[in-house]
Amino acid sequence: MLHRDSRGLALSGADAAAIAGFEAAQHQFSCYIGDPVATIDAVIERCPQFVLAHAMRAYLMLLGAEPAGLAPARESYAAARLAPANDRERGHLEAVRQALDGNLIAAAAALEDVAIAHPRDLLAIQAGQLLDFLIGDSRMLRDRVARALPEWSPAMPGYHAMLGMHAFGLEEMGQYARAEAAGRRALELEPRDTWATHAVAHVIEMECRPADGIRFMRDSVAHWADDSFFSVHNWWHLALFHLELGEVDTVLALYDDAEKIKGAASPVVFDMIDASAMLWRLMLRGVDVGPRWQPLADAWAPLARSGLSAFNDAHAVMAFACAGRHDLVEAVLSSQSDAIRGAGDHGRITREVGRPVALALAAFVHGDHAAALRLLRPVRNIASRFGGSHAQRDLIDLTMIEAAIRSGEQATAAALVAERADLRPASPLTQLLRGRLQERPAAA
Repeated sequence: MLHRDSRGLALSGADAAAIAGFEAAQHQFSCYIGDPVATIDAVIERCPQFVLAHAMRAYLMLLGAEPAGLAPARESYAAARLAPANDRERGHLEAVRQALDGNLIAAAAALEDVAIAHPRDLLAIQAGQLLDFLIGDSRMLRDRVARALPEWSPAMPGYHAMLGMHAFGLEEMGQYARAEAAGRRALELEPRDTWATHAVAHVIEMECRPADGIRFMRDSVAHWADDSFFSVHNWWHLALFHLELGEVDTVLALYDDAEKIKGAASPVVFDMIDASAMLWRLMLRGVDVGPRWQPLADAWAPLARSGLSAFNDAHAVMAFACAGRHDLVEAVLSSQSDAIRGAGDHGRITREVGRPVALALAAFVHGDHAAALRLLRPVRNIASRFGGSHAQRDLIDLTMIEAAIRSGEQATAAALVAERADLRPASPLTQLLRGRLQERPAAA
């Protein structure tokens, strides 16, 4: 008997109960709540030949950029290959195979083809957008979803997720009004869609509306703060709004709270990235963060040689350099050298963006601000290639400004601050940076 999901797509190797479990896992995955891995594991136990259940498990393991996820993802792929599959499912397995081989661009393209043929395949669209995020393809963050939306309606399960993903893609393409409207509509349909919450937070960050951002995040906190993979990142967004207003004590309290940004307490890579980024921004403002870098460096230490993500490497180097762990900085650089000599997208991304950024961050901490500026200037405009969002990569711009100020490159610093003021004219941080320009003498 052929079984179909709630959007009419055929599923191989599943029965009705397994499909219900699969869709429960999909809802958890789309909202970033609960434990979708446990849910999909139970589905696989019931129906071991359920191809898309194995594919979902592989995506859950792969797309968090966690080195520990590679082995179970390979197991899921191996199990799925042994089961009968239709063309759509084989497209998913091709995407998983490419991702396992480090070919993230090819994996994203494989899922693009799946979604073109089957625009109601929510898993293909979501996994594809996450790959777009990892490779910094801003246009596809938007258009992958936009292509499929005409085939959806508000009555369909998962429509909120489509709106939330579209909101993030629109935001990354600078279409802020439409992005905020889509994100807020998604939250009306499903308040626990923490991807949609995060998309709205990104809009408010890019438009530099910190008071609005604080209000939005605190008003919705009950929906995203508990049992959510994105809770730390959303607390990070709240901290960014407070930091923009110069409320450093509040930022440090959010960083230290074990229920919020968690400092070095979380072993999740995405959480550690947020911790590094927040301490780095504080450091650029001249805030003494005390001993906070040391435990964060310890948390990053097992990943120093992981060689999985240039974006991860940059945030690990922040922690290692600021904690004085030069051995671990060298371990990252050695791993990057290996990656550059190897195959796959990671080596190219590392060569083009990741290594210059890592070297620049280490140089900045060592006091060679001129070198940091020199290394960052050629890569700033292509930094999207190593993934992340505009808000996350803003750290590169901020580092360049501070490096220019500290190295006495007053003309460059003034140009960079003027550029920032054009985008954020009412920004308190921009005013602070203008003041910093007056504090430092120009180089002789």
